[in-house]
Amino acid sequence: MSEPRDPLERIAVALERLVQRPPPPVDWRAHPAYIWEGAGARELHVFQALGLNQLRAIDTQKKRVHDNIGRFARRQAAHDMLLWGARGMGKSALVRACVKDVQSEDPRALALVQVAAHTLDSLPELFEALSGVSRQFVIFIDDLGFAEDDMAGPRKLRSWLEGGVEARADNCRLAVTSNRRAILTRQAKEQDPGLDNGPLNPRDAVDDKLALADRFGLAVGFHPCGRDEYLDIVRTYVEPLGISFTDEEALAWAVERGQRSGRAAWQFMVEIAGKAGKAIAS
Repeated sequence: MSEPRDPLERIAVALERLVQRPPPPVDWRAHPAYIWEGAGARELHVFQALGLNQLRAIDTQKKRVHDNIGRFARRQAAHDMLLWGARGMGKSALVRACVKDVQSEDPRALALVQVAAHTLDSLPELFEALSGVSRQFVIFIDDLGFAEDDMAGPRKLRSWLEGGVEARADNCRLAVTSNRRAILTRQAKEQDPGLDNGPLNPRDAVDDKLALADRFGLAVGFHPCGRDEYLDIVRTYVEPLGISFTDEEALAWAVERGQRSGRAAWQFMVEIAGKAGKAIAS
C-alpha cells in the first residue's frame, strides 16, 4: 500500500496509527480465570492452583469451601465466603484449588475472577458485566483489610453482600480472605471503655465491625499448625522431589520465618530444591 503524498493526509494517517484500538470485548465464557483491573478484565488462559491433596492440616476447611463452591457451580444455594485467620495457612490457595477442582468436572460452569483490593469501587461495573452471562463466577478478593477510619469501604461491601441497590449479581459469590475475622483493624480502646473518649459506645463500634463479617454466610477460620502438622506439610511438598532433609532443618527454617505454616513449608521446599539444583513449578 503506497503512502499518501498530501502532507495533511500523511499526518492524518500517522495520527490514526498512534490511536490505540479499544481492546476486544472479554469473553466471560471461554477462560478458567480473569483478573479484574477496575477499567476492564484480563483473561487468564492458564489457571495455576495446587491440588487439593497438597493442602494439609486444613481438612475441615477444605471440605466446607469445596462443598460450597461445588453447589454454586451446580446453581444450587451457596454462600458468600470469608476465609480468615493465621498467615500462610492456605486461605488463598484453598479458594484457587477448590475452583480448579470443580472446573475439572465442568470447565464452563464456573470461573474465578480475582479483584485487587484497590479496585473495590468498580465492583458494581463488574457485577453488571457478569449479570447477563450464563456462567457462575467466584469473585475472589485476597487479603482484604480496611483502615481504622475507613467506613465507606466496609459499608459498600456490606451493601453488595446483603442486597443493596448495587448488590452482587445472582451468578456471583464473593470469596474474601483476611487475616482478621472482623476484616477491619481492631483497637484496644474497643475492648476497654475507659480508653474511649469518643461519642460512640465502644460495644457499638465492635458490633459495627463484626457486622461486616456476619454478612458472609460461610466464615471459615484458619489457625497456626502444630509441629507435627507442619512437618507433614513439608513432607508432602518435598518427598515427590526425592530430596532428603531432617526434621531439625525444617523446624529451624520455620523458626527463622517466624511461623509454622503451609507457606513456610513451601518456602523451605523451594530453598532445598534450589540447593539440590532442581526446578519446581511456581
